[in-house]
Amino acid sequence: MKTNAAVLFEQPGKWEVVEVDLDGPREYEVLVEFAACGLCHSDDHLATGDMQLGHLPYCGGHEGAGVVQEVGPGVRSLEVGDHIVTSFIPGCGKCRWCASGQQNLCDCGALLMTGSQMDGTYRMHIGDTDVGQGSLLSAFARHSILPEWSCIKIARDIPLLTAALVGCAVPTGWGSAVNAAHVGPSDVVIVMGVGGVGINAVQGAAHAGAAHVVAVDPVSLKRDTALKLGATAAFATIDEARDYVLDFTNGQGADATIITIGVVTSEDVGQGFSSIRKGGTLVVTGMGKKSEVGIPAALFELTMYQKRIQGCLYGMMSPSKDVPRLLSLYQSGHLKLDEIVTRTYPLEQINDGYAAMHAGEVIRGVIDYTIDT
Repeated sequence: MKTNAAVLFEQPGKWEVVEVDLDGPREYEVLVEFAACGLCHSDDHLATGDMQLGHLPYCGGHEGAGVVQEVGPGVRSLEVGDHIVTSFIPGCGKCRWCASGQQNLCDCGALLMTGSQMDGTYRMHIGDTDVGQGSLLSAFARHSILPEWSCIKIARDIPLLTAALVGCAVPTGWGSAVNAAHVGPSDVVIVMGVGGVGINAVQGAAHAGAAHVVAVDPVSLKRDTALKLGATAAFATIDEARDYVLDFTNGQGADATIITIGVVTSEDVGQGFSSIRKGGTLVVTGMGKKSEVGIPAALFELTMYQKRIQGCLYGMMSPSKDVPRLLSLYQSGHLKLDEIVTRTYPLEQINDGYAAMHAGEVIRGVIDYTIDT
């Protein structure tokens, strides 16, 4: 079949909406018609060239929700008509990580930027040219072929545009607080960067019982939104936030600081490290350029203050288990999702959506495939 897709032809580059040819599903694969896809900063890292791809052209998009249209041979967990949220790391269920409840570290994650499907071949094409599928998903396409293990079945009464956020932003941010930082009652938490991921770290920390959740972002829209969704204070800079926390903790610092900035630098990590107390945890969730190395942190302080620096992928979640739980929190009113969708766009305006993200005009922009152009 033919479908429209936003494709990257070079790095750095812009997303170009073109018509592509799509093969049918093979063994253990499904055809999905997407209803929505979040505009995550991770895909923007591809357009800017901060992350190098293994194949061009390349169709991005990994934070999607849609409806199964066709199933290939061997598919057991899905049927036509099922509503799904994507998992940008497929869970094979067999590797060491899946078997130990760490599905976010599944060995299939090695395929995320190769563009191929799990058998090493391609399902999307422009003429005779293979098109890579981002995270084996390519949710920047109206229709796509996905591995069965990249789909999480959800209740049909949950709005798909809202559900798309649980494909990446929500579990990544929420889990950064709950799983990586181990936030607990009465804790003091700083969240650096409160965009699509950070706003959910704020919600997760508040839900876990933190007494103080301090949001840091230079954009007033994001600070204001954070204050509505669980933050107790908000500042434009980490220096202001650190001084505020030091003042009421008798100079100790935060129990945890979570870095969810769009493009993380070594300086950000150093500043975050200096904001936590003895025995505190610094969680680094946002991505930096692959070429940037080194953390300006005092080794004496690392050892003698027993501080911990923790990387965090996908919120340290097991998506097939945790995504339904997060949606249950949404249905019960304990997790706000509709409030963080700032704007929706047709696929043809994807670059406008990313421009708005860079300008600080949105918490989360979302591609809505039901919008006519």
